[in-house]
Amino acid sequence: MKLAKRMSSFAPSATMAISGKVTELQAQGKNIIGFSAGEPDFDVPDFIKEAAIKAIRDGYNKYTPVPGNDAIKTAVIEFMKSHYGIDYRKNEVILSCGAKHSLYNITQVLFEEGDEVIVFSPYWVTYPDQIQLAGATPVILDCDAKNDFNPDIDKLKSSITARTRAIILNSPGNPSGAVYSEETIRAIAKIVVEKDLLLISDEIYDQIVYDGAKVLAPATISEEVKKRTLVVNGFSKTFSMTGWRLGFTVGRADIISAMNKIQGQCTSNPATPLQFGGVAALSDLSFIPERVAKFKERRDQMVDALNAMQGVSCNVPKGAFYAFADFSGWIGKTIDGIAIKDDLHLTELLIEKAGIAPVPGSAFGSVNFLRFSYAMDTDEMNEGMARLRKFCDSLK
Repeated sequence: MKLAKRMSSFAPSATMAISGKVTELQAQGKNIIGFSAGEPDFDVPDFIKEAAIKAIRDGYNKYTPVPGNDAIKTAVIEFMKSHYGIDYRKNEVILSCGAKHSLYNITQVLFEEGDEVIVFSPYWVTYPDQIQLAGATPVILDCDAKNDFNPDIDKLKSSITARTRAIILNSPGNPSGAVYSEETIRAIAKIVVEKDLLLISDEIYDQIVYDGAKVLAPATISEEVKKRTLVVNGFSKTFSMTGWRLGFTVGRADIISAMNKIQGQCTSNPATPLQFGGVAALSDLSFIPERVAKFKERRDQMVDALNAMQGVSCNVPKGAFYAFADFSGWIGKTIDGIAIKDDLHLTELLIEKAGIAPVPGSAFGSVNFLRFSYAMDTDEMNEGMARLRKFCDSLK
């Protein structure tokens, strides 16, 4: 059976692959602590569950308009207004089956062969592959941990060509947890306007920030920036609704209309009862600070543990729930007579010999880094760090 050529241009999701491997090994009875999942361990708040259950019982089980029903679009508009002071109309909003689906729709309607899209590394694993799937070329711009993973603006300027269509921005970011400085965001926004580009702002972690970090939403800078910005957000990270598959995009009506068209031929509307759960979620974010405080406790413990290990360096993330650590100091060292080749090999050895499963940094464009999620039980996290420490002490 011959597969389409596009299937050779991208790879399976590394994060999902590691999670699947952990599940498989655990099913075999092996004690593996997984650090790969990008989902909060907290459950969905009961008031959100009840809203969806009520919708089912009240008979809201049929199709809605492709971009979502009136209630959820109104809720998104009110959320953007109350949290960011930005006004949108209903024809500038589309609900999709998760933020990943939102990004897929965007790349499909905007990009084609010959186009270039700038992606900052480390990046979420899906960005380059979705761009390639659309026939376009991802232009990767490496960001240094010494600059807290903020992009170098001069390098950004020199990376733009006549073929550049857009820049993808993710702050707070996955995998680094970096929150770009206001200066950085404003500089990127200025370039977008000057070069008449589009800015895809993935704001899925916008509510999960620490230490008083301020997240500047690009669309708030000016009307010129707003009309060039597509804001992508969703319910998976903030509300722990990963399995609900509900995300949204707000932006220019003509682009939203095109996304509506392609979604109508692929998935149609997101699940109807879950849209009512989304309405409830956006109406009450009062539970979030307590959860963020818990994430912060875990972050501090994990980062301290990582930085206490010889050969490891980890920035303190200002957002999201990942620690992205540089393990370059371990490459070339040996354990049980086996020389560690790179981050991919190190991940294999950690699963096999330490019973822990991070995600290799190569998947995010950063060789010899590892990503550890701390969206997990604290005792399990600490046990995993203890196993990592034991592995470290065995290195020669």
